[in-house]
Amino acid sequence: MRNYEDKSYNREEYDRLCERHTGSNDIFRGRILHVMDDTVSLPNGKSASRELIRHIGAVCVIPVTEDGMVYVERQYRYPIDRVITEIPAGKLDSDDEDILEAAKRELREETGLTAEAWTDLGLFFPAAAYCDETITMFLARGLREGVQQLDPDEFLDVKKVPLTTLVDEVMNGTITDAKTQCAVLKAARLLKI
Repeated sequence: MRNYEDKSYNREEYDRLCERHTGSNDIFRGRILHVMDDTVSLPNGKSASRELIRHIGAVCVIPVTEDGMVYVERQYRYPIDRVITEIPAGKLDSDDEDILEAAKRELREETGLTAEAWTDLGLFFPAAAYCDETITMFLARGLREGVQQLDPDEFLDVKKVPLTTLVDEVMNGTITDAKTQCAVLKAARLLKI
């Protein structure tokens, strides 16, 4: 897992609640996910099993125009059998890939956009109960249009939507994608919209 600054870290609390790793069993190693069954020692000294997924990490980008429009994607997601609204995003290509460079790549590939100004909106854990994936969010401004460079197995539609509309859709449950919800609300707060 990549290092990140945990602003809520408290050593005494960590020591009191921490589960100590005592063993691992590989269940599955795929192209994106590594599934494990770990054994841990609980704070009370007893043992427990923890199924978990290791993930290399990802980035997402909320590209906002000067007039408050956001480029979003409509994409089919096989695990939920739905077409949903998302912001551009993708996994890191390697453990040592620069996260800003990954965000620039994903924005360019999925939308054809490049940006002059980048703001790091922080990271979040999309499923901390069973996965170590982090997604780092970026706000992209000063946008320039270009040509999409989709992967051969990637199909999506790109459209522009007002940021105010996206905030409403997050709040009324129309937008259900977690990274999109989080980045939309952070960007709206930062841009005072």
